[in-house]
Amino acid sequence: MKAKIFLLGIVILFLTSCKKEKSIVITANDYCSAVDTVTGIMVHDIFSPPVASRIYVYPNVAAYEIIAQNSNKYESLQGQLKGLDSIPVLDPKSGVNQKLAALIAHMEISKQLIFSEQALEKYRDSLYEKWGSENQKEFEVSKDYALKVVDRIKAWMGKDNYKQTRTFPKYSVHTDQAGRWQPTPPAYMDGVEPHWGEIRTLVMDSASQFKPKAPHPFSTDKNSLFYKEAKETYDVGNEMSKKLLAIENAKTNVIPEESAIATFWDCNPYATVTQGHMMFAKKKNTPDAHWINITKIALKKTKSNFETTVFAYTKASIGIFESFISCWHEKYRTNVIRPETYINLYIDENWKPQLQTPPFPEYTSGHSVVSSCSSIILTSIFGDNFSYIDDSEIPFGLPKRSFQSFKQAASEASISRLYGGIHYRAAIENGVVQGTNIGNYINSKIKFFKSK
Repeated sequence: MKAKIFLLGIVILFLTSCKKEKSIVITANDYCSAVDTVTGIMVHDIFSPPVASRIYVYPNVAAYEIIAQNSNKYESLQGQLKGLDSIPVLDPKSGVNQKLAALIAHMEISKQLIFSEQALEKYRDSLYEKWGSENQKEFEVSKDYALKVVDRIKAWMGKDNYKQTRTFPKYSVHTDQAGRWQPTPPAYMDGVEPHWGEIRTLVMDSASQFKPKAPHPFSTDKNSLFYKEAKETYDVGNEMSKKLLAIENAKTNVIPEESAIATFWDCNPYATVTQGHMMFAKKKNTPDAHWINITKIALKKTKSNFETTVFAYTKASIGIFESFISCWHEKYRTNVIRPETYINLYIDENWKPQLQTPPFPEYTSGHSVVSSCSSIILTSIFGDNFSYIDDSEIPFGLPKRSFQSFKQAASEASISRLYGGIHYRAAIENGVVQGTNIGNYINSKIKFFKSK
């Protein structure tokens, strides 16, 4: 009897040792959660819109390159994005869980680009502990491969001229030259990222490839195009103020549509609030974060799988990155005065826009460029007339808005700059053309899918 029990024990021990551990399951929701975590940290750290675009693009490219390894569907971006090559080859027999490795690479690259590293490390370490307990061997081999890719991406992004621009001189304000941009109230901040146009592009030939038509020549002549555009911004702002006052007097909660649009698309991480002698930041999404969240909304609605999720985030973030380089190159090349400054000097010294004026030159409108480019790219992924409900601004106390297409949303985001009093019409309309051209170029230039 004892011999039988002993043999049974050996058989059970043998079967247990031979039992194959289950593979770690990584879903599209896991990737979206990681992106959302990075977005939350960026809002806390108050990154400028151009820098935020850099924080989005490199982690997504890292993840994309991992899922493209040995894929029958997705084409590697090596040789397509400037300077990107030598991604470590993945042995199909290595036991690497590619979804897991892609998510690890995303988090590790993100950690290199933010300030609050501990917040991301806490999020990452909790996942590492979970994955290690599920399948230690698979976790370790996947992590090892991910870190090899991370090293390559770090070397690549380290050559994009970002570090060099940190040492370049600040923007010089020339108050003696009429028509040039000047710092605006209430914080009177220095010009943000005056050298962003010198960052290496990924797809465009150069920052000036899609240079928009020139802005109207500066003039204080009431018959000039420049004055007329400033007067339009002034008049629109006054009309909105009248509507808001009427609603306030009527004691209703109804907000004029133009005002609601302006507030929804504000996306100014530099907005400040003054209380007595204190001034503090009113933290908000950047335009990048808003469109990245729209990407997530589309992915959720279509119930996209992990690979499609990584692809969509990557293509969208490339468009956003290129848009900011192109737009910022134009902003500091033309140095156009903001409506608030012009109107206070030449039309009405007491006028204020509904939105706080962001701390950089006026031409072209950044939101117009980024939104138009993003709408072109997302349309290429999800199709025309893709209706959705945008809840991006709920964390900041704003209601949802419904859209029938990405292009409708981009159009609304663009005109919001006129309603908000922070841009002239030319900067909006020419910014739309600029962003549309960038989006179309990325669609035609970058090959994400292998030929069938």
